[in-house]
Amino acid sequence: MSRTIRYLLVIAGAASAILLFLLASASENSAFFEQHYSLLLGLNALVTIGLLCLVIMLLARLYKRYRRGVFGSRLMARLVMLFAVIGILPGVVIYMVSVQFVSRSIESWFDVRIESALEAGLNLGRSALDASLTDLTVRARSMAQELADMPESAQVVYLSRLRDQNLEASVVTGNGQVLASVGGNLGSLTPTLPTPTMLTQARMSRGFAVVESDDTRSTPRSINDDGDHDLRLHVVVVIHSASHSLTAPNSERYLQILQPVPGYLAANAETLRAAYSEYQQRSVSRSGLRKIYLVTLTLTLLLAIFGAIASAFLIATDLVKPLLLLAQGTKAVAEGNFSPRPIVSSADELGTLTKSFNIMTRQLLDARTTVEENRAKLENAKAYLESVLANMSAGVMVLDEQFQLVSSNGSVDRILEYDFSPHIGTPLLAIPGQHFFSEAIIKAFSEQHAHLGVGSAAGDSLHWQRQIELPLEHADNENNHTVTLLARGSHLPVGDGVGYVVVFDDISNVISAQRSIAWGEVARRLAHEIKNPLTPIQLSAERLQMRLADKLMPPDAAILEKSTTTIVNQVTAMKRMVDDFRDYARVPQAKPEVLDLNALVSEILNLYLAGDDRDIIHAHLAPDLPKILGDATQLRQVIHNLLQNAQDAVTDSGQPTPRIDIVTEQVHYASADGLSDKAVRVSIIDNGPGFAQKILTRAFEPYVTSKARGTGLGLAMVKKIIDEHSGRIDIQNRVDTSGAKILILLLKLAPDV
Repeated sequence: MSRTIRYLLVIAGAASAILLFLLASASENSAFFEQHYSLLLGLNALVTIGLLCLVIMLLARLYKRYRRGVFGSRLMARLVMLFAVIGILPGVVIYMVSVQFVSRSIESWFDVRIESALEAGLNLGRSALDASLTDLTVRARSMAQELADMPESAQVVYLSRLRDQNLEASVVTGNGQVLASVGGNLGSLTPTLPTPTMLTQARMSRGFAVVESDDTRSTPRSINDDGDHDLRLHVVVVIHSASHSLTAPNSERYLQILQPVPGYLAANAETLRAAYSEYQQRSVSRSGLRKIYLVTLTLTLLLAIFGAIASAFLIATDLVKPLLLLAQGTKAVAEGNFSPRPIVSSADELGTLTKSFNIMTRQLLDARTTVEENRAKLENAKAYLESVLANMSAGVMVLDEQFQLVSSNGSVDRILEYDFSPHIGTPLLAIPGQHFFSEAIIKAFSEQHAHLGVGSAAGDSLHWQRQIELPLEHADNENNHTVTLLARGSHLPVGDGVGYVVVFDDISNVISAQRSIAWGEVARRLAHEIKNPLTPIQLSAERLQMRLADKLMPPDAAILEKSTTTIVNQVTAMKRMVDDFRDYARVPQAKPEVLDLNALVSEILNLYLAGDDRDIIHAHLAPDLPKILGDATQLRQVIHNLLQNAQDAVTDSGQPTPRIDIVTEQVHYASADGLSDKAVRVSIIDNGPGFAQKILTRAFEPYVTSKARGTGLGLAMVKKIIDEHSGRIDIQNRVDTSGAKILILLLKLAPDV
């Protein structure tokens, strides 16, 4: 757009300059002025109107941008106004001075003294010519008197004396016949003859005398040539003769004398006459001349003003463009956009400034890119750390120096079975249900501070570690149980102060495993130490009964038999218990073989199913289940034990519609190398009462049971057998309804044949 305006302004400026020159020239040339002045005036007015339209368009465009609040429009308006004023003020001053000067000059041209001087000069010239003409007339009359009585031959001789006096003298008759002639134009064979009118006037009056132009010249002459003149004195007088006084007019003789006016006098007279004539013309039209000059000056002023305003737009655009680029670049940088700005191609300071700005933005972009990369790395590291903390099995809790909770990971909520997220910023002692945990943590840090106070080495007291038996209380009091935590604490900078970090893990399963190992060792020793004396005790009791039964009185014999029977029965019970200990302590090593788990489950279910509606066990066996590597005898014992426990649970609970589901399915999991792998899962689900919370944490420990009868070794045996098969067993209560769910995952699959 600015380039188009620039081209239009250049074309308009050139056209207006040419038209103004022609208009000014027309005012000096009357003929050209009369023919083309109106056309030139109209063309100049048309160019002026075009420039006015251009200026109005530019002003309207600037006003719209100003109203819309376009960035840079205010600066553009100020610069346009400034440059326009700078361009217009001198033009207006020059216009006012020119108008005054033209008005006064035109008036001074037509001053009365100048007009009087021109008239006086013109009269002086006329007087000089008239005086010369009068002298020549007197001389001509004198010569006519002398020629009156001379014969024609004497007249020729008389006239020949005038040859050197720069005169042309001729004696002619009334009918135009030349009787004698002296002087004249060398290029003409005949002298200049008077016209009949001249002869008549000469006869009627005392003579004919006139100043006339010399039209007899056949070659161009200079006004400074003394022999050739533009004006001449023409005198015709009658030659009165006594012999011709009564003759006809055509027989009269006339003396004609032609005398050239001196060249300088003729030239001056002509110049004076032309100047006076032009002065009279301009004097008559001086008001129109004033209007012409004023119109020309006004058009020039308007063209200059409109051109100055349009030029102000262009100059302001050129000056504002780099400033706007810098302002837009600054705004973009403030908004975070560091892309390079267009560079102004100029060798001045503005071009250098835009280049420097682009260098600065490029450096800022590089710095921001580096900062963003570092921030991204930091965020990735932070996200990775948070992911690690979120997926850690151990609970991590950060406290400030007043033991207010700063942050905690998800494992804290899982282990302590409490949502700590609403209590960020709350003192640990003020969190409901966490009194025992809070006291244990604060006590541990207090003891550490006390330990540091007695002068121990700092390296020995950087952190503390202890095992905490923590009772977990619930509102329903039915799921209350105890967990064993292994907690570690240390100092940690938090903000501007010092805080604490506590890391703890639920080692209940570890303690349970340790107890299981301990029970296994106890069972092994009990089986060895107790079973050996049981047989002699039983044999001794039976021998006493055999020896003393016939020797005692019937009442005593009855007491002896009753006592002996009791001893034998208790010994037998002791043997069964010792056998159970032995079986638990010495589970035979599994002998894995290719095994169809669905076939094994179906075989076991045949012992439980009657084939009618009374069956409470429902099997859901997955088709195409992969075969596993396992010991059929041990796995049969596992499934028997679990089904029997489930059956006892649903029967004892008094469930009106008892139900047990056994499900086999194939599952996929990610192996240690990141690849997808397969496994087989067996699920036994019942709708009984489920496990008590305190049983869930120690279900696989020996002698942990909720039954009124039984040794509590069943699940412990199941756990050992599954461990022997490198599998995993989990027990849990159903979430959607009452009942328990036991999940067994078998990882060893038979190789594909």
